[in-house]
Amino acid sequence: MADREGIFAGDDPFAIIRSWLAEAEASEPNDPNAIALATADADGLPDVRMVLLKDIDGEGLDGSFVFYTNYESAKGQQLAVNSKAAFVMHWKSLRRQIRVRGTVTREDGPQADAYYASRALQSRLGAWASAQSRPLDSRASLMAATAKQGLVHGTNPPRPPFWGGFRIAPSQIEFWADGAFRLHDRFCWRKQKTAWTITRLSP
Repeated sequence: MADREGIFAGDDPFAIIRSWLAEAEASEPNDPNAIALATADADGLPDVRMVLLKDIDGEGLDGSFVFYTNYESAKGQQLAVNSKAAFVMHWKSLRRQIRVRGTVTREDGPQADAYYASRALQSRLGAWASAQSRPLDSRASLMAATAKQGLVHGTNPPRPPFWGGFRIAPSQIEFWADGAFRLHDRFCWRKQKTAWTITRLSP
């Protein structure tokens, strides 16, 4: 597409995403890798929350996005019954956003183990202690549960069996950049069997 130049140029959407994220890391004050993740429950009722995108793996048609959570959390249970999700990354400092839709599988092997091991000790113990998304009596009880897990697991806790990653394989990616007078630039990439098709969208 002749006018897909500058920040939109390239044949691999994951290369563009990595480039934009690198720019955001220099300009966003907090969590440039934050995404608003949308899932739906068994009844089709949507739900959305902020999570941190931890890995952008692969390239071309084989690229994917990974985040981590408690599998028994609300989002984990929703993904168990409806393995489709969407997310948006929005960078206010850059006036850009990326929207992604796709299918989700668990990332429950060595990559999840490695990420878990990289976290601060208190975060690793907190993963054991927190019954995520379920009722909690008080913050004091959460801190006590975390301390108890420290006594049980010591300074090198293993990854809990109920905690790990989810991998989103995109079927659609949209790049958006702010334009003067709300005449924004939008390019939608749709995955086909052998290539991405790219369409400019009206703002």
